[in-house]
Amino acid sequence: MEAMTVQELLAATGGTLLGDQTLLEETITGVETDSRAIHGGDLFVALRGENTDGHKYITGALNNGGAGCLTEIVPQELLPGKFYIQVDDTVLALGQVARAYQEKFPIPVIGITGSVGKTTTKDMIASVLSRKYKVLKTEGNFNNELGLPLTLFRLTPEHQFCVLEMGMNHFGEIDYLTRIVRPDVAVITNIGDAHIENLGSREGILKAKCEIFNYMTEESLAILNGDDPLLRTLEGQIKPQVVFCGEDHQPPYEAKEIHQIGSKGMSCRVKTPAHDFTVTVPALGNHMIYPVLMACAVGERFGMTGEEMKAGIEAFVPTKMRMNVIRQGEVTILDDGYNANPQSMRAALEILSQTDGAYRAAVLGNMFELGDLGPELHRSMGECAAKLGNIDALLAVGDLAWNIYDAAQQAGMANVYYAQDQATAKTLLPNFIRPGAVILVKASRGMAFEELTRELQQLTRKT
Repeated sequence: MEAMTVQELLAATGGTLLGDQTLLEETITGVETDSRAIHGGDLFVALRGENTDGHKYITGALNNGGAGCLTEIVPQELLPGKFYIQVDDTVLALGQVARAYQEKFPIPVIGITGSVGKTTTKDMIASVLSRKYKVLKTEGNFNNELGLPLTLFRLTPEHQFCVLEMGMNHFGEIDYLTRIVRPDVAVITNIGDAHIENLGSREGILKAKCEIFNYMTEESLAILNGDDPLLRTLEGQIKPQVVFCGEDHQPPYEAKEIHQIGSKGMSCRVKTPAHDFTVTVPALGNHMIYPVLMACAVGERFGMTGEEMKAGIEAFVPTKMRMNVIRQGEVTILDDGYNANPQSMRAALEILSQTDGAYRAAVLGNMFELGDLGPELHRSMGECAAKLGNIDALLAVGDLAWNIYDAAQQAGMANVYYAQDQATAKTLLPNFIRPGAVILVKASRGMAFEELTRELQQLTRKT
């Protein structure tokens, strides 16, 4: 992080400097919300959480090297040589400081949202742009009101692009994030059922996602999934220019001649306004055409050649637990346990059914934030697994996932297992270990299915 002065922090937040008024030219060289992770020169932001209050740790953070803090209260003790800026809301102040810091770097910002595929699309866009430019991208789950500002503080003068994932589960959240970053290019991957519990309907989800356009201009660009019926309705209805991406007959960015090449990924022909090339995508599933095409739309917007874009696509590496292919001897694990909703789980089952293997098994868990539709949508996953016809076994884990188990049985699937919890699930996993097995692991993040992936890896090492 480039240095910011106390004076700049005050201007950004409108806060009040407590104690020593001679510290206006003191600087920070980092921002941290965890008092245990403080480094010398950091600004500590005291946040109020569900289980703890960061204000309790201000003195400890500053004693550990913090230069100063943002606080909502007047601390009982003001340490000499440390600055304290009082604000009404430290979360909002964090965003205000991030906005002021980002303004130091006049580089294009790509904002990405959608119900499914945000992280994959972010990684693909960053991979393509990185063939020509120095790119900062969102890491891990830093895609919310805390994570996005902390990502911005990683900007340095060498960066030429910023690629940011924007998550949400309520109205107003995308609006808040876009007020901070003001994207030049906005990407919406699709509109699905994720967070329908909070947003009421797919139309509500569309409205919430469209907050990403709130601060864009006619010179800005919106890149949308042209195969999504709700996103198609935005044509001519939003301020930025719009381009669509999709399968055949979805110009200007379309994918043709799509072929699966086993566990190595897929190939397709990419056709854009300026380029036409065939590329091998090192990731599974036909849905990968959307990240590929969206990355090409971004790359072409910023002057990249077809050769550069193809090289970036072929260098793509997915984020951990996002349909990672783990090969353990004669067993292949499709590790897709980072998150789940009906669209992504259905896509994962289809990938499993298309993957070469002597035996295909799915380990599926709860999908959260589906509200009253939860049982019905889980049942549809069981029906999907059965109807695909070539999935040999299914293990459903969790209370909601019982509906997956029951529906798969009702649809005639033979080898179906149910576990209420992970401990029981681990006792059933050995049933799936055999030469040539391909095992899908998929659930919402709260199910912590990485434990089951690790258990499968342990079991395959023993065979």
